[in-house]
Amino acid sequence: MHIALDPRTKLYMILVVSMVVLMTATTPFLWGVRIFMTMVPIILLFIEKKNASAIRFLICYGLALVLTFFFLSEESSGILTAILIGYCGIVVQFMPAMITAWYCVRTTKIDEFMSAMQKMHVPDGIAISLAVVMRFFPTIKEEYGAIRDAMKMRGISFGGGNAVKMVEYRMIPLLFSCVNIGDELSAAAITRGLGGNVKRTSIVELKLHLWDILLMMLFTMVLAVFVYCKYFG
Repeated sequence: MHIALDPRTKLYMILVVSMVVLMTATTPFLWGVRIFMTMVPIILLFIEKKNASAIRFLICYGLALVLTFFFLSEESSGILTAILIGYCGIVVQFMPAMITAWYCVRTTKIDEFMSAMQKMHVPDGIAISLAVVMRFFPTIKEEYGAIRDAMKMRGISFGGGNAVKMVEYRMIPLLFSCVNIGDELSAAAITRGLGGNVKRTSIVELKLHLWDILLMMLFTMVLAVFVYCKYFG
């Protein structure tokens, strides 16, 4: 099974989830709504065969939920407990938006994204900046993987008392790579004609399909239910 969503649908999902995470869930029903909304992009990641990312998000979010509710219900005290509660609260609060954004980045091609921006009449400056950001983080992940493998071949890792060298030999090259990758992505965008005076054409024909409409309706209803139950219920 494959669900090819329109980039506009994914951006709408990010918008709705971001609006929900800015509002605090104060009742079990509202928590259920937030959890349901978070599970949708995780399920979509499984459908897109991004199993590793989906499992990591699911474990991290589920663990943060369990720890948050456990410590809050027990009313434990202590500095470590307070730090853990604060960390888990941040994860529970903002991870739904991060999961949805990660799904959008990992499943959207740049040409599809630019075509969607053009259909929504987004200024080229904003569209190009977003396109560069979308390619930046996956490229950084690949670059870090290459640096990690190179350091493992040299015997530099957390084990063996080489933790300081790990920071020195991994993070510093990664910081320099971030600068170079940003310049290369910007140059690639200009080379492809992004930001030119002539209207850009695309071979990608975007169209909202049934899944797009259903997901937009679902997220709209979830947002409406959340707002109504929180402020008018």
